[in-house]
This record gives sequence, structure tokens and C-alpha cells, in this order.
Amino acid sequence: MTFQLPDPSTPFGERVARRLRDERLIWLTTVDAKGMPQPTPVWFLWDEASSTFLIYSRADAKRLVHLQQNSAVALNFDGNGTGGNIIVITGNATVSSDDPPADQLPTYAEKYRDFIARSYSTPERFASIYSVALRIRPLAIRGH
Repeated sequence: MTFQLPDPSTPFGERVARRLRDERLIWLTTVDAKGMPQPTPVWFLWDEASSTFLIYSRADAKRLVHLQQNSAVALNFDGNGTGGNIIVITGNATVSSDDPPADQLPTYAEKYRDFIARSYSTPERFASIYSVALRIRPLAIRGH
């Protein structure tokens, strides 16, 4: 079965669409060799055409070791602080050799332009540090 986002004409679907478009940070949870969840905040790009997430990772990140052992992941946005606005997406992650470096992907570079300038000086420097592209293929979404 192909993954589909919730209907954007519903309140939940509208919230999902807005957060995928506007949020800059999502939590990526992988599972380590001992079965312990390992959440990490990451930058992301929702690719509507392929219904996948694109995340760039450091080559030395533990998440890459985790994904070799178990490709199952969860993604979630921060809630509103009172238990609402919860969105959790589960799926599978793979290392992608099909995606260009972050500095060569205009939509990614534009979305994070200010963050990259503040912390990494240039998009090229960011791309050299976060050199591994990950594709997350969602399987299910839930929230309220």
C-alpha cells in the first residue's frame, strides 16, 4: 500500500501539510543495537513528488550504524507543550546515492540558508560535513 498524507481539507491534514512545509526541525528516532530508541533533532526536506523525507547526515553519525542494523525509524514534530499538535510518522530509512549534496539542492539550501550561514558559513561547508543523504519512506502517520 502506498503512503498518503491525510486529506488537507481536514484539520489534521491541514496541520500536517503546514508543518511539513514550514517546520525546520523534526525528530528522527533510530534504534541502536540494544533495541534502545535514539531520537535526534534533524533538518529535513519533505519531497512531495516522491512522498519521502530527505535528511542529510554526518558520515560519522551513529544513526548510520543503527540504520544498517534496523532501517525502521520514526519522525515526529514537537508538540504544543500541552499534549496537542502531535504528529508521528513511521517508516524506513535508506542511504541515498541518488541525491545531490545539500548545497546543490536549491530547495534545501534555501530552506536552511540562515541556519547554514550562522553555523557553517557556507552551503558548501555544510554539505562537506553533512555529506550522507538519507531517504525516509513513510509507512504510517498518526497524531491529533
